[in-house]
Amino acid sequence: MSATTADLEDARTDTDVEHHEVIVVGAGFSGIGAAIKLDEAGIRDWLVLEAADGVGGTWHWNTYPGVAVDIPSFSYQFSFAQRTDWSRTYAPGSELKRYAEDLVEAAGIRDRMRFGCLVEGAAWDEATTRWRVRLADGTELTATYLLNASGVLTTPKAPDIPGIEDFAGTTVHTARWDHDLDLTGKRVGVIGTGASAVQLIPEIAPVVDELTVFQRTPIWCFPKPDAALPGPLRLAMRLPGVKQGLRLASQAFVEVTFPIAAHFHSYVRIASTMEHAGRLWLRSQVRDPEVREKLTPSYGVGCKRPSFHNDYLATYNLPQVHLETDAITEVVPEGIRTRGSDGESLHELDVLVLATGFRVMEPDSLPTFPLVGADGGTVQQFWAEHRVQAYQGVSVPGFPNFFTVFGPYGYIGGSYFHLIETQVRHIVRCLEHARSTGAARVEVTQKANDAYLASMLERRPTQVFWQESCTGANSYYFDQHGDVGLRPGTTLGTMWASRTFPLDAYTFQPARDREPAATG
Repeated sequence: MSATTADLEDARTDTDVEHHEVIVVGAGFSGIGAAIKLDEAGIRDWLVLEAADGVGGTWHWNTYPGVAVDIPSFSYQFSFAQRTDWSRTYAPGSELKRYAEDLVEAAGIRDRMRFGCLVEGAAWDEATTRWRVRLADGTELTATYLLNASGVLTTPKAPDIPGIEDFAGTTVHTARWDHDLDLTGKRVGVIGTGASAVQLIPEIAPVVDELTVFQRTPIWCFPKPDAALPGPLRLAMRLPGVKQGLRLASQAFVEVTFPIAAHFHSYVRIASTMEHAGRLWLRSQVRDPEVREKLTPSYGVGCKRPSFHNDYLATYNLPQVHLETDAITEVVPEGIRTRGSDGESLHELDVLVLATGFRVMEPDSLPTFPLVGADGGTVQQFWAEHRVQAYQGVSVPGFPNFFTVFGPYGYIGGSYFHLIETQVRHIVRCLEHARSTGAARVEVTQKANDAYLASMLERRPTQVFWQESCTGANSYYFDQHGDVGLRPGTTLGTMWASRTFPLDAYTFQPARDREPAATG
């Protein structure tokens, strides 16, 4: 049961409540990166709260067959903790989980992490200039600063289909895979053709008796330059410059294939070149022209995040694999009913796999708990009324001493690790300045926030999302207001902004007199 606003506003005066300077919610890579950088800044009184029983976030929860990174491993890591022992150019999920564990051990921060702690809600207490954080077990903690590192690939999204709970067979979501589930010889249905489905389907297709893929919107899929990294290359990565050179080449590839293609669409037209390449790849992989047509997106590249896989498209050549594009009308105990031009059909199934992703651009998933601000309203209500927005993807006016790593208009679509480093640098700058000025209350100004949102909206015409080619893409990038909360720009641009944004974008107020402290 979620905490209500009234519950969270019930002031606590108990001096025995455990307090920390910073509480970080989430022990995925965002939380790990934040913890490491807080320590480096000399801010050591922090506590990480994690709902799971281990670190890794996305890579702790997602263990379905075939799970792997969708950008090169050289980019999918922290710049300050680069590995030389990745097994492949695109590391499997198990290696990312191990990377998270290794980071925590190397930094010596596990003792300040608590697992099995689900944050049920948080409320700002103006009288004490503290956040009161309530856990699902009823425990309450307080913090001077609250840092949301729960990410967006957190809350699995179930499809809104009538009867979904009536299925008599086994139902499993890709984000909560059951490794005791044996698909051998089973009739399996997969709902969704997003990133997780692209990885899962080729893995399970050879062992099932029948595999029916229910597709609403096809995905652009490109060949994946994935290969095992030979021992000599991994040894060479230990030499000066080799590791850095591979990372630079990897980052250039990532930057071109999404951030530049998507945000500078009007100038570079990379998307049209990628679309042509995608069609050629599709033609080379799928023999049946009718199936090929169903797998061909009607929207432009970049409207949705594209995927990279060498076997996904070819899987539809297997006789036991069927692509179903008729609309799902309902789920019944026996399977799934669809309706098309030829009437209604029943697809009998033993196992139903929900590859339906996560709640991404939905206000109540950013963060994943109700957050009550200075005026008594929640950040979810603020976003519902005033559009989903945050200053540089970090701070929201009316919510002092609260920062988020994955906020609206923070992520450009490249490596999550660049995002984490950029946002944490922004946050640490604020906390260091608050310390140096004796401030107890830090809040982004309405003026700075409004100017930043206006600058984001002004750059829409150059982005691919607003082109006619994106009509019908059914992309999770679009929120309830029809906005796309991706930050138009480049990785280098966001890195520079996190180092140079004016500190007077925030007010820094002492605990007693509330007069703004001078900003540098």
